[in-house]
Amino acid sequence: MTFKPDVHKERNIARRGGGGGGRIALGGGLGTVVLVGLYLLMGGNPGDLEGLIGSQNNSTNYSDSASDGFDECQTAEDANSRSDCRVEFTAMSVFKTWEEQLPRQAGIQFQEPGLVIFQDSTQSGCGFASGSTGPFYCPADHTAYFDVSFFKQLEKFGGTDAPLAEMYIVAHEYGHHIQSLENTLSLSDYNDPGENSNAVKIELQADCYAGIWAHWADKGDNAMLEKITPEQVQSVIRNAQAVGDDNIQKRSGGQVRPDQWTHGSSDQRAHAFLSGYEKGTMAACDTLGRNVYRNG
Repeated sequence: MTFKPDVHKERNIARRGGGGGGRIALGGGLGTVVLVGLYLLMGGNPGDLEGLIGSQNNSTNYSDSASDGFDECQTAEDANSRSDCRVEFTAMSVFKTWEEQLPRQAGIQFQEPGLVIFQDSTQSGCGFASGSTGPFYCPADHTAYFDVSFFKQLEKFGGTDAPLAEMYIVAHEYGHHIQSLENTLSLSDYNDPGENSNAVKIELQADCYAGIWAHWADKGDNAMLEKITPEQVQSVIRNAQAVGDDNIQKRSGGQVRPDQWTHGSSDQRAHAFLSGYEKGTMAACDTLGRNVYRNG
């Protein structure tokens, strides 16, 4: 069990997303689809896809039906047994953590972001997204988007869809929301990649922020999570390593090219999460060298 038995939902956090006729046409088959999803998995903008990979169809005649919540997700049992409910309950836990830690450590008031869980396709403030796009945070509408079927694709790259590993991905996306509140997210530039690029620094910080969430999520009388086990932490590390740029390049049949990195290596991503998890402080996640954080 991941969520404590007495945890329940007081209001709907998530909205359903849906889409219609529009699509982003991709060449190269499933490999390209998976790579695009992994590129966008932790911070990429679906609006940038055309420039990155080209488009065979510029149609944008789609609709969004993100109007109703997930009424079937009410209890800890729901969250522990269903990925869509787990995403929503994880968001609740992440919001709770940052409501407390962001003012304390950065002097910034937390503003609750949105959450859309969709199947197949949806429309976001950053453009059209399909299931192959993968989870992403859109700064234009301050909302994170998830098609939970994408978790299964991580297994192709050595990852896992274990519960805490899925929750790490949710917490990472909301790490980008914290960066948006800090006014640093815009420093990331995927058109200027490299192992020392701001893109990599922003992604590694979001990994570290996910670690901060995990550090605090099972502590205190009002904690939503059961005590996190070493085995669960290892499942997170597997996912962090799976989405490392070097791992993606190797498993895609290419050479390891640090000059093309946008998210960091497998070792860097695992280390970033562990730094946040072990210390629980934003100062431990200061990849941009800003030196503005207080002790947690």
